Amino acid sequence: MSGRPDDAGQHGDFEAYRADIEAAERRVASEIDPGGRGLVVAICVFVLLASFLAPHTGAVRGWDVLFAANGADEALVSLPSRLFMWLALLFGVGFSMLALLLRRWAVAWVALAGSAVGSVAGLLAVWSRQTVAAGHPGPGFGLILAWITLIVLTFHWARLVWSRTAVQLAAEEQRRRNTAQRQVLGLLDELKPPEDPPPGE
Repeated sequence: MSGRPDDAGQHGDFEAYRADIEAAERRVASEIDPGGRGLVVAICVFVLLASFLAPHTGAVRGWDVLFAANGADEALVSLPSRLFMWLALLFGVGFSMLALLLRRWAVAWVALAGSAVGSVAGLLAVWSRQTVAAGHPGPGFGLILAWITLIVLTFHWARLVWSRTAVQLAAEEQRRRNTAQRQVLGLLDELKPPEDPPPGE
């Protein structure tokens, strides 16, 4: 019976060590490692920003569409075009850069979701310029470039988020198995009958 206090101390040390390991696993699981895709995402962000300076429709540039300036109203720039440009700026540029800097899985997920919605809005924006009233310009180079770039961004964020999600699910499953195994071992230790002291003690 003299060894039981030492066993309890060792068990407590192990539990503290295990808690530290699990906290580190959760912290790592919440981060992303863009690797080579990070460079592709950064290039896409730069191209997306450059597309704002290119003609969106006629002589109206992307920045003009955002703020309804320099003839945007005269060119009949519709709501889908404005919505697309704001989504591209907010998620394609803003959250993409934030995700690359912070390397947080949650921010990358927001960048993915926003870029995906923006890609659909881009389709509507192109369609709205193709069906505009006669005498008004159709989709410009800047609009097409921004739409394609946002689709590429969506693809790369989807690959990054999915790979990290698979790692998180595997880590959670491993933690559940380890916890269940420790519970079974602890139950067996409790059910184990105490050892009889040696004769003469």
